[in-house]
Amino acid sequence: MQQTLAVEYVRSAAPATDTAVFLHGLGGWTHNWAGLIDLLRTSAHCLALDLPGFGRSAPPPDGDVTVERQAAAVADHLDRTGHRRVHLVGNSLGGLIALHLATRRPDLVGTLTLISPVLPTFPPAQALRVALLGLPGAPRLYSRLLAAQTPDRRLDDLYRLIYANPALVGTEQRAVEARERRRRTELPYAQDMLAEGVRALARAFVRQGEASAWRQARRVTAPTLLVYGRDDNLVPFRTAPRAYAAFRDVRLLTLPGVGHVAMQERPAPVATAIRALITEASREPPPGRDGRTGTVPG
Repeated sequence: MQQTLAVEYVRSAAPATDTAVFLHGLGGWTHNWAGLIDLLRTSAHCLALDLPGFGRSAPPPDGDVTVERQAAAVADHLDRTGHRRVHLVGNSLGGLIALHLATRRPDLVGTLTLISPVLPTFPPAQALRVALLGLPGAPRLYSRLLAAQTPDRRLDDLYRLIYANPALVGTEQRAVEARERRRRTELPYAQDMLAEGVRALARAFVRQGEASAWRQARRVTAPTLLVYGRDDNLVPFRTAPRAYAAFRDVRLLTLPGVGHVAMQERPAPVATAIRALITEASREPPPGRDGRTGTVPG
C-alpha cells in the first residue's frame, strides 16, 4: 500500500555523491538528525524520513504499524524516488526497521548504521515503563497525564529519558522540539501511533526463527556500523557485544557519557564513523566475516 512520507532532503555540494537515509526512533521525526546532517552534508546527500504515523507523515490508512510495514513504506519511497544503494542510518525503532530493510532489500542498502538499535533483550526499567504505553487504554490515560503537565515538564522528562546529560540540549533545539510536540498533541492519532509503535516493538521482540532480529543480523551483507551510548536508559549497553558478534562485516563505536540518541548528543564522532564506513564501502568489500573491525574510540 503506497504512502507518501514527509521528508527533509539536504543536497550535498559534492559531485556524484551517495545518499544517506535516516530513520528516527519511536515518537521521533526528521529534526532528530539535524546536527548529524549538518556534519555529513559535505560528503553525502542527506534524506531524513518521517515514518508512517510519526512526525509529519500521516498514519497508515488501516492504522497497522509493524516493523515490516514501516520498512516496506521506506523501501517504496526510495524506489519511487529513484534511490539506489543508499547508506541507511536508523536509531532505536528506526534501527530495527533499517535492519529489516537491509535483510529484505540488500540491493537497496549500501551500508547500514544502527544507533542504539532496539534488538530483543530484557529491557531496563525505564524501557519497561515506556512499554506500558502499549497496554489497552494506555493512550487515553497518557493523554490525560500529558494534559496535566506543563510543556516544559514534558520536554524535561523526555530529555532525562533519552539523553545521558540533558544539559547538552541547546536553546534552539528545545524550541523547535517544543513546537513540534505542541503540534503533535493536536493530532487525533498521535497517542495511538505511539502505542502502536510500542506494540510493533513488542511483536518484534517475541519473533522466533528466521524472523528474529538476531537471525536477521546474521544475514546482513552490507558493511555495518553499530553505535552505542554507554549510559543509555532504554537500550542496555550489554547488548553491544552480542550485536557486534552477530553481524558479518561490522564496526563498533561506543560513547561514554552518551544515552539513547548519540546522533544528537555527540554528532561529531558519529559523523566521523559514518563517513569512514562510506569511504570503506566505496572500495572492494572484504570477504565474509573478515570485515570485522575493532571498537572505534569515542
